[in-house]
Amino acid sequence: MKLKHLFLSCVIGWSASVFSQNIEQSPQTSGNPVFPGWYADPEGAVFEGEYWIYPTYSAAYTDQIYMDAFSSKDLVNWTKHPKVLSKENISWLWRALWAPAVIHANDKYYFYFGANDIQNNNEPGGIGVAVADNPAGPFKDVLGKPLIDKIVNGAQPIDQFVFKDDDGQYYMYYGGWGHCNMVKMGADLTSIVPFEDGTIYKEVTPENYVEGPFMLKRNGKYYFMWSEGGWTGPDYCVAYAIADSPFGPFKRVGKILEPDENVARGAGHHSLFKGPGKDEWYIIYHRRPIGETDGNYRVTCIDRMYFDKDGYIKPVKMTFEGVTASPLK
Repeated sequence: MKLKHLFLSCVIGWSASVFSQNIEQSPQTSGNPVFPGWYADPEGAVFEGEYWIYPTYSAAYTDQIYMDAFSSKDLVNWTKHPKVLSKENISWLWRALWAPAVIHANDKYYFYFGANDIQNNNEPGGIGVAVADNPAGPFKDVLGKPLIDKIVNGAQPIDQFVFKDDDGQYYMYYGGWGHCNMVKMGADLTSIVPFEDGTIYKEVTPENYVEGPFMLKRNGKYYFMWSEGGWTGPDYCVAYAIADSPFGPFKRVGKILEPDENVARGAGHHSLFKGPGKDEWYIIYHRRPIGETDGNYRVTCIDRMYFDKDGYIKPVKMTFEGVTASPLK
């Protein structure tokens, strides 16, 4: 019996050792894409101690009439929340529900979206806003019409991003067709108000801008990011500028996310997560798998993003592994 116990003890100890080595050699990761399905234009946010991703449902424009959301406590395990926003709750939507921006303020969740892909100022559509009591919705349109429904300064009203500055003021950056505007949000976050000089729209378009604006403030500097190239082509990418003001001027620094023929093409339209670490950043973006030619075949991915000692963003390396778990504190 003693020999039997000794043998079992050795086997168990050996198995535990091998298991431990496997864990150390192959840590659990999110994998890329982080969840199945064709999804693009991901908006990342942290709500109630969880990471949230709100992407565009990537399909033909007439089928893009709802949006799902995904939540995770650790960046690795994701839960799907179907149809957090859909046509049933937007009276003026008929197609092309795009590129969400979601914030928490005034004890509510505000969901900004682009809809209908308007081509001129006589078509109904533009940027709308829906509201819910929790991040999983259901979100309901609160205006019964778009918040921004005209093409101003050449900017198609799509791809909005809402940024809160340190003084509590919210700004919206938006625009397609190679032009970017910014507007000042009213306290109710369902209206826009004039700037101090009386203007409503300020064009802040940087060099090579196409669409997909994003703003980050870090160490007193404003990092303005955007997508370049064509969203259906292989040259889609992300570039950035650094400024001392949310108004710019935004002088282009360079690219931070580009296609990689060993991984994917069409990488762009991103957002960021701030992890629990002091300078822990993640880039959430979409990309097109190698071999896929349909413009709507896009998947949502996450990779680490780093700053160098001088405050510049290092080029992001796209991976299939994704990121390791990082629960929020």
